[in-house]
Amino acid sequence: MINVGIIGASGYTGGELMRLLLNHPEVNIVAATSRNLAGKPVSDQHRHLRGFLDLKFEDLGPEDVKASCDVAFLAVPHGAAMDLVPGLLDGKLRVVDLSADYRLRPDIFREVYGTEHRDPRKAVYGLVELHPEVAQEKFISNPGCYPTGATLAAAPLAKAGVISSVVFDSKSGITGAGIAPSEASHYPNIAENVQAYKLTTHRHAAEFTQELNRLDNSLTNISFTPHVVPAIRGILTTAHIFTKEKMSKDDVLDIYEGLYRDKPFVRVINGIPSLGAVRGTNFCDIGFEVDKRNNRIVVVSAIDNLVKGASGQAIQNMNLMCGFNERAGLWAAAANP
Repeated sequence: MINVGIIGASGYTGGELMRLLLNHPEVNIVAATSRNLAGKPVSDQHRHLRGFLDLKFEDLGPEDVKASCDVAFLAVPHGAAMDLVPGLLDGKLRVVDLSADYRLRPDIFREVYGTEHRDPRKAVYGLVELHPEVAQEKFISNPGCYPTGATLAAAPLAKAGVISSVVFDSKSGITGAGIAPSEASHYPNIAENVQAYKLTTHRHAAEFTQELNRLDNSLTNISFTPHVVPAIRGILTTAHIFTKEKMSKDDVLDIYEGLYRDKPFVRVINGIPSLGAVRGTNFCDIGFEVDKRNNRIVVVSAIDNLVKGASGQAIQNMNLMCGFNERAGLWAAAANP
């Protein structure tokens, strides 16, 4: 058994981490931190955990976390993790950072965020399906929700070197905006509506561009537009992938099944993925159709943004880092409908 702490546990990802970890056979949750809620029961904030977790929020520093935990998850706002990580990584503690702080190379971080990184150390990008080296690491940067669905949708074809350009169109549930109320999550603004935003400038684009370029450094024509839809959970990504040559359905299927054959949380399906089939799970469902007239492959991926797009993927990373079964605490079917 290992002891686990969640730093910044008051939000959706913190609550989802605890929900999933409660079913993990190798984990004890021993710490949940929040400066604003210190001293209050965790179940007062995360009401779905009532009767399952007898724990109070604490305001703990890095030394306290290292003293009590084997693994720490950072579920803190952008910019906060880079001030915490140096104090956490000078011992045996394993750390999975769910923020965006360490996902980009320092030069790309500077370009995207307009500032220098305060702790420009290298972190392995925790998209397990493409980074088996996670198992040898003590510090992992957990991918973002949009990049998880987009990268997994295009990675097999990028690795095969057949993409000339790709356009990602993603639809996200409102939990992607975080637990604090905002204009994007205000019910009258989102109900019966689909809202596009940051049409060409979303920061997550740099993340999956970096990852796809790692697979094919000639692939530079990558576009992305996100939308918010009136759903609580999930991201459905439609990737319009234009190829350098005509490809048959069998060709494409061989490429996808070849890359994901031994990846338990990616399901290549015959049909169009749906959010309902992955709700509450760590699965990414992928389906596609071939448009031979336009040398285009339309690939659709579906994930739960709070699980495979955040907390579940973080636990998947922890499992490999600690030598556990990759499925531990995560192997469950969706709640559907």
